[in-house]
Amino acid sequence: MQIQSTRFGSIDIADDAVIEFADGIIGLPGTRYALVAQHEGSSFYWLHSVDDPSVALPVTQPWLFFPAYDVAVSDDDSAKLGLETSEQADVFCVVRAAKELEDFTVNLRGPIVVHADRRLGRQVINEAGDYDVRQPLFAHVQLNQAAPASSTTPIAATGV
Repeated sequence: MQIQSTRFGSIDIADDAVIEFADGIIGLPGTRYALVAQHEGSSFYWLHSVDDPSVALPVTQPWLFFPAYDVAVSDDDSAKLGLETSEQADVFCVVRAAKELEDFTVNLRGPIVVHADRRLGRQVINEAGDYDVRQPLFAHVQLNQAAPASSTTPIAATGV
């Protein structure tokens, strides 16, 4: 399918790269999203709505910036995603961009968990630890120190 993104122009999205969020994403319209990135191995992605071309949410994998980050997903959320093991889950956290890098924050309290094989996603409440909704992103790691993590969730488009 092709979407006309208000941010990136025309983007081709493979059907098998669409992630279904049955309950939506908190505060956003639609239930179908895809990951897009500037290039393979990028530290940041856009979780782009395939239903609304104006909705795209910046996300990252938390371990790039917080190596000791821990995620605990409730049994109910695991069941809704069909997760049987933690290896089946990819975890992304929403980034709040700002004018200055030191003002970027990340939501470690409400990560987005994706079952890549089933193409199902869900924003959950992290039951591990007392994480912040607006944790400074570059408090422990500089951007040039963040190494791309591996993900099994397909990147729908690059070069955006």
